[in-house]
Amino acid sequence: MKQKRVEVSYGKIFAISAPIMLASAGQNVVTLADGIFLGRVGEVELGAIGFVGVFYMIIAAIGYGFSRGGQIMIARRAGEGDIDGVAKATYSLVYFELALAVVMFAFMYFGSYYFFAAFINSDAIFQKSLEYLDYRMWGVFFSYIGVAIIAFYAGIARTTFIFIDAIVLFLTNIFLNYTLIFGKFGFPEMGMAGAGLASTIAEIIAFLTFFVYIIFDKEIRKYRLFRFPKIDIELIKTQLRISGPMVIQMVVALGSSFIFFSIVENLGERDMAAANVVRMIYLGLSIPCWGFSSGINTLVSNALGRNRSDQLYPIMHKTAWLCFLFTMSLTVLMLIFPDTIMAAFTPDTAIYDVARPTLPILAVILMLFSIGSIYFNGLAGTGATQVGLYIQIVCAIFYLIYIYIVIVIIGGGLKLAWTAEILYWLIMIVMTLLYLKSGRWKGIKV
Repeated sequence: MKQKRVEVSYGKIFAISAPIMLASAGQNVVTLADGIFLGRVGEVELGAIGFVGVFYMIIAAIGYGFSRGGQIMIARRAGEGDIDGVAKATYSLVYFELALAVVMFAFMYFGSYYFFAAFINSDAIFQKSLEYLDYRMWGVFFSYIGVAIIAFYAGIARTTFIFIDAIVLFLTNIFLNYTLIFGKFGFPEMGMAGAGLASTIAEIIAFLTFFVYIIFDKEIRKYRLFRFPKIDIELIKTQLRISGPMVIQMVVALGSSFIFFSIVENLGERDMAAANVVRMIYLGLSIPCWGFSSGINTLVSNALGRNRSDQLYPIMHKTAWLCFLFTMSLTVLMLIFPDTIMAAFTPDTAIYDVARPTLPILAVILMLFSIGSIYFNGLAGTGATQVGLYIQIVCAIFYLIYIYIVIVIIGGGLKLAWTAEILYWLIMIVMTLLYLKSGRWKGIKV
């Protein structure tokens, strides 16, 4: 049975990318909401969520990275019209994500104390970070299986309910953050721990919502998802080959961000809090980039599955243009109303004075991000994830060297430190375009 052809019009690109715009940035938005509420609790809590938020995003990124590899495989088989292949690829992803969740939970449960101790100097931030993670770590099981389900629906280009489920996640998280952090509606005031518990419960509710939808979704019954095939080791190996480099890419990228905050901590708690405000604005404004970059994985892989490699460049160019327009529309609002935006994260106006000079730099970063993320993820959609890993490592090396020189050796401030992101994206864009132009991605098996 042949799958419906995925056109390369702007409308089709938007229809696939828009619903997963929020879902693919799920951890970004959850961490963003946690930061907004904790910014009302205190400066230490705001600084702590900068550390532990990035840490948990690395954990989430590992599961998400494997799901992106699975999404590419599912989309390729959907393009080929291989119904059984779609189902097998989906279950291989689910089995692997579940096993991985057990490993990641064990790491957080037994190793987070020692991991944080190696990076955090402030005892107050250290304790608050552990307090958050004690409750947050339980969400990893639902997060990992959830991204596998999202990969299936994104891979077959049916993304409408992904948007609805993302809304359930975000609204539930916001309500529970307000309730548990501040002790409303008869609940105890839990502060940092309340944010961790709220995010975990929100993930559980979002997972159950999606599971109920799958049961009643008649359109996917042809994939026979409830027949639970045996574990296919060879298929999982193929999935690891494709997604492994993508996972390392995300860990390298977020790990670099974690090290960035470790170095920025040397500037003081005020600069640390300001850097976290800028990071949260960055997370919020980059949501279109995450959505469109996930959509390009499906579009490129599906086109190759239909033997339409001639569509790759039009798909990537149009997606990059849409991503640029959406991202910069939001960025302009940040430049016009900077204090209003920052007020969403903290009422401390002294932090505004430190963070404000970095916002024009952030605008340049977002401009490059909106373009670079599309071509880089388009490259991943071809199956050339190993090449993507090499590019990511090169970018991260230059990024970290630059930050170390700027902050530790030169003694530059927060504003100069953020320019490292500009260097990062410029290198990535140049290397990605050179590889795509070479045509060496042709013929890669997925």
